[in-house]
Amino acid sequence: MVRAKTSAKLAAAAPRATGSAPDYLKKILTARVYDVAIESPLDAARSLSRRLGNTVWLKREDQQPVFSFKLRGAYNKMAHLSREALAQGVICASAGNHAQGVALSARKLGCRAVIVMPVTTPKLKIDAVAALGGEVALHGDSYSDAYAHALELQKAQGLTFVHPFDDPDVIAGQGTIAMEILRQHEGPIDAVFVAIGGGGLVSGVASYIKAVRPEIKVIGVQTRDSDAMARSVKAGRRVTLADVGLFSDGTAVKLVGEETFRIARELVDDFVIVDTDEVCAAIKDVFQDTRSILEPAGALGVAAIKQYVEQQKCKGQTLVAITCGANMNFDRLRFVAERAEFGEQREALFAVTIPEERGSFKRFCELVGPRAVTEFNYRISDAKIAHVFVGVAIARRDEADKIERNFARHGFATVNLTDDELAKEHVRHMVGGRSPLAADERLFRFVFPERPGALMRFLSSLHPDWNISLFHYRNQGADYGRILVGIQVPSKTAADRKAFKQFLDALAYPCVEESGNPVYQLFLR
Repeated sequence: MVRAKTSAKLAAAAPRATGSAPDYLKKILTARVYDVAIESPLDAARSLSRRLGNTVWLKREDQQPVFSFKLRGAYNKMAHLSREALAQGVICASAGNHAQGVALSARKLGCRAVIVMPVTTPKLKIDAVAALGGEVALHGDSYSDAYAHALELQKAQGLTFVHPFDDPDVIAGQGTIAMEILRQHEGPIDAVFVAIGGGGLVSGVASYIKAVRPEIKVIGVQTRDSDAMARSVKAGRRVTLADVGLFSDGTAVKLVGEETFRIARELVDDFVIVDTDEVCAAIKDVFQDTRSILEPAGALGVAAIKQYVEQQKCKGQTLVAITCGANMNFDRLRFVAERAEFGEQREALFAVTIPEERGSFKRFCELVGPRAVTEFNYRISDAKIAHVFVGVAIARRDEADKIERNFARHGFATVNLTDDELAKEHVRHMVGGRSPLAADERLFRFVFPERPGALMRFLSSLHPDWNISLFHYRNQGADYGRILVGIQVPSKTAADRKAFKQFLDALAYPCVEESGNPVYQLFLR
């Protein structure tokens, strides 16, 4: 975690906004948001609470009409505009959620809305803005690029700019979330965890909580590759990031606002920095408790709570995460599911070197023992040694080091790849290729029951003269696993062919031979 309160000297040197600071408590209490927003539920995350030994609540802003909190600030800003300004129209720059809030507010208020979005914005959000009547203009790779273009259009067309975060009315609109939390949960709250992009949400939440219940900690959450606010607070000035990660596109901001920086530096108690795997695991946690799927930015607060509990060793506390958005592209779910296991510290990856000799594969599997194998990739490539890419289910991250040492102790040279981004993102899908050593190879797709001992049963049934030359398996969480196996089977005699058929019949696992498949012939044979 990154501490927000650095030193008294640093705080005294902080730049201050010119003029008197707005009275945010009054602005939040008088904000106009409920013409378009609902009072979102505060739901208990019962399963997660049991696991963590703390009471976790989810402030469900993902249930707003545009599946994000952003419409609160957008509407509050636009509702305070003059009739003349509304008649002229509004413009904004947004990665998507603020855009939907502005578009919905414009439709409610009957005015024109031009929305400038980065070209990297998920199509789901672009389509949603267009469906609400917003005029979409795609420009640049990040929010900062879209923002600069929006300012040009604003000046050329005489529109009113609706800033996504650095505006007192927008901040006040977002602050109504904190007002609802304290009304919905009148008992003790230890901390509220808030995702930060440009800082509008955390500024509004912190302004209300610190005015009404200052004992409650407000903890900002950012991703490791988009942590502009945390860096700025630490430096005592606004820091511009050269690049931002786009996995959590809702918080991908290179430079935080002047006003939001001022507020966050003064009122936010702490910062937690999370990585992609932790966010994916948090998306899964929320799904298991609510059957809802958050976008990455919406899950930052939950990811931070888990990290906070582990680091602080706290028990019995009441912790609130604002689940601030659910605009998730469906095609990203596969990536989320893959990476969630790493974020949960439930899977370890290894590169293991084993001797290329009869029985070594079986001996290695015996060494894995009762642990579930989550992934196994192997292709024969050398006459003396074999390199195996293997995933193993674990309960704690430190188990990976113990498994690595155990493999090495039994003569299998091992590299722990659990934290290797190249391995997780790419290499796991690329193990294989052609091999001149794969003579007499036949390729089969098997369906294995997902239960302990299924793989060992297969290996024990193999004739000692047969060799596994290719093996690919990935646990998909189903009752049955799908495995691709290459077996070197001498089939020069009728007896050889009969023996192999008897093996398949006795095994009784459903299988399809793929030796004639053109994909196999082109890439693996």
